[in-house]
Amino acid sequence: MGAGFWISRYLLASSILFIILTVVEYSKGTTSQADILSALAWSLVASAIFIGSKYWRYRKAIACATCSGHKAKTKSS
Repeated sequence: MGAGFWISRYLLASSILFIILTVVEYSKGTTSQADILSALAWSLVASAIFIGSKYWRYRKAIACATCSGHKAKTKSS
């Protein structure tokens, strides 16, 4: 998995989160430019944390026990 994969994954996650946060701001009724910028900032930060943790797990070769249904595996297993 190269850099292109991780960058596209980050952009996908941040854009979806930005859309969700923008819809929430619009549903409140009073949306300003500051609210939209706040939604953008939160989506970028949250996506960076999410994708960063996924990348860290990938680099450490830690399997997701919830996803696979098996005991988590590490490089030493």
